[in-house]
Amino acid sequence: MSFDYDLFVIGGGSGGVRAARVAAGETGAKVALAEEDRYGGTCVIRGCVPKKLMVFASEFSGMVGDAQAFGWDIRPGEFDWNLFHGKLVAELDRLEGVYRNILKNNGVESFDQRARVVDPHTVELADGTRKTAKHILIATGGRPVVPEFPGSDLAITSNEIFHLEKLPENILIVGGGYIASEFAGIMDGLGVKTTQFYRGPQILRGFDEEARGLICDEMRQNGIDVRLETNVVEMTKAGDKIRVKATDGSEDQFDVVMYATGRAPNADDLGLEALGVERGRKGEIIVDEYSQTGVPSIYAIGDVTDRVNLTPVAIREGMAFVETVFKGNPTPVDHELIPTAIFTQPEMGTVGLSEEEAAAQESIEVYTTSFKPMQKSFAGGSQKVLMKLIVSQATRKVLGCHIVAPGAGEMIQLAGIAVKMGATKEDFDRTVAVHPVMAEELVTMRQPVRTA
Repeated sequence: MSFDYDLFVIGGGSGGVRAARVAAGETGAKVALAEEDRYGGTCVIRGCVPKKLMVFASEFSGMVGDAQAFGWDIRPGEFDWNLFHGKLVAELDRLEGVYRNILKNNGVESFDQRARVVDPHTVELADGTRKTAKHILIATGGRPVVPEFPGSDLAITSNEIFHLEKLPENILIVGGGYIASEFAGIMDGLGVKTTQFYRGPQILRGFDEEARGLICDEMRQNGIDVRLETNVVEMTKAGDKIRVKATDGSEDQFDVVMYATGRAPNADDLGLEALGVERGRKGEIIVDEYSQTGVPSIYAIGDVTDRVNLTPVAIREGMAFVETVFKGNPTPVDHELIPTAIFTQPEMGTVGLSEEEAAAQESIEVYTTSFKPMQKSFAGGSQKVLMKLIVSQATRKVLGCHIVAPGAGEMIQLAGIAVKMGATKEDFDRTVAVHPVMAEELVTMRQPVRTA
């Protein structure tokens, strides 16, 4: 049977574009891709990239005081949201152009419209055109969702936060995950009076308890009003403000309310159910270790599968798909020991097991140190950093590494290599320290602070 394409990809985010580009450019496959919105997906257009640029912008407010302490005659100024936002939009446009050119230069045919699957080898575009393909890859990502409650339509999400007409004077951010906590730090750094509600006992659920406790303490010290075990009951309009009634009995008014309490896979109305493609409780597409659905010709990668919802993971899944399907090298996706950065303020880098997770599965030693970094200490700041290693008593392997510090994301990328290779505590000990840097503490901790 002949097909129009060897591969048809639905979704032009990081995972879909990588799979399409590699399949076409490295194996000579005939590939098409359909994207109904902007190329680059969540990460490039409404996620990691614009968020990190906003993190950079927000961090400059604290640098003025540090510079003054080091002898620089610098005076605080006003943050110009319009200037920044104009440059942000231009950069996102540039990056979208890069993604389009990557596809074009590798011979991938692009369709700027929605696509649905109508049978195991056929997709239908929004204009009614049908295309056939030997393989279909779904990489449609996910989207933020706001739970329904009285006044929930007044909330915005992380999609809209990048495109505010002006900076609010105050903002409420609802949620305790990394997206909510990152944007609390961003808005606070940009000079917005920031409140964060989280219904649980501590933010950043699932991460190391000691690390997330320090982050919460530092966020509060920075001026963020973090209210734990607090949720919204209802919201109503009050002129230009939003009146928020909370479960703790408080009632406050905010210019903007942003919800970051969860995301859902973009798998609706793709025609999957009629073909027998299984979906999970959250609506995610169920796949095996090779990203294959129950329909042999249909695969799915990235956030739409709700495995590990990170951009580099989606890219790895796309690469593994190409290895398996187009290079004849069956490659399961490796979701173990993934280094992660959380761009809160302070920043966190983590890889492997938390202390709590490790202690639940075996006997461990915990090595940890917390101190004021040289730069902040000299400037008279009280900020603390944390370096932490979780070590197996039986094998001596480092099971987890957790860093809360400026530049933690950069550090954890390199520490992640060692942990992924199975480095032991003694391997860390044998490594000569780089001095004077914060990261030297990772190789100078000699005695465990506790065992479990």
